[in-house]
Amino acid sequence: MALTPLKPRLIAKPWGRLDLPAPYAAEGGEPIGEVIFDDPDGADAALLLKLLFTSEKLSVQVHPDDAAAQARGFPRGKDEAWLILDAAPEGCIAFGPKTSMTRETLRAAALDGSIEGLLDWRAVHAGDVLYSPSGTIHAIGPGLTLVEVQQNLDLTYRLYDYGRPRELHLDDAVSVATLMPAPPAGDPVIIAPGHQLLAGGSAFRMEQLTGAASGQLASPSGASLWLLPLTGGVAADGAPLAPLTAFRLDGRAALSLGADARLILAYPVACALPVWERAG
Repeated sequence: MALTPLKPRLIAKPWGRLDLPAPYAAEGGEPIGEVIFDDPDGADAALLLKLLFTSEKLSVQVHPDDAAAQARGFPRGKDEAWLILDAAPEGCIAFGPKTSMTRETLRAAALDGSIEGLLDWRAVHAGDVLYSPSGTIHAIGPGLTLVEVQQNLDLTYRLYDYGRPRELHLDDAVSVATLMPAPPAGDPVIIAPGHQLLAGGSAFRMEQLTGAASGQLASPSGASLWLLPLTGGVAADGAPLAPLTAFRLDGRAALSLGADARLILAYPVACALPVWERAG
């Protein structure tokens, strides 16, 4: 079996939380905002998986696309997708501006703080999914537990951070930002019974397998397939995969899902699709 467990790395953040789910529950200590699943290929891996736990708003930020990132010497840009696992009543995500704006307006609003009121703060609930193309102005709100799938790039341009003493990157952020409103989130697409396309864009796809099933799962030709079980009852080649842990598949594995199983799959789109051959 070419299935590699990815080591979780817990990152303390001022906007993080102490009430983490198993297996990351902690008593005392610093609030944890991110669990990053480190890939053994490091920066060469195409995708990166995270869990996020928020108690406050994250900074208003934007990421470069492939062309802008490569012009700065990076291998790729940064599209992201978020699957909401749990949301407080006030849970929301800022997703693009409410109306089109100029770069001059964006810069001025970032400087005087009025940018918060110019963004489209969308209420989110458990099960919601957003695909955020590079260039999208965004900010993840408080009270959320979510899965983040992203192109593997550690490069964020902050536009605004609510007065926190952290560096802003106005020139870079304004230059790569998309100035038009973001489209509405699409509904999941049914690929087959128990198999959904949750989100997809030009960089990667996020899919979900649910319910009792067994079969063969294969990574795309020439690429890897990332797996993140959300609930129990998932096993690969007979080995159980614990909820909220992550794995990378390079090759094939016999997959079995219990009645309550939920499994997230993610893979780059610039390759053949992964093969889920359901038995029976």
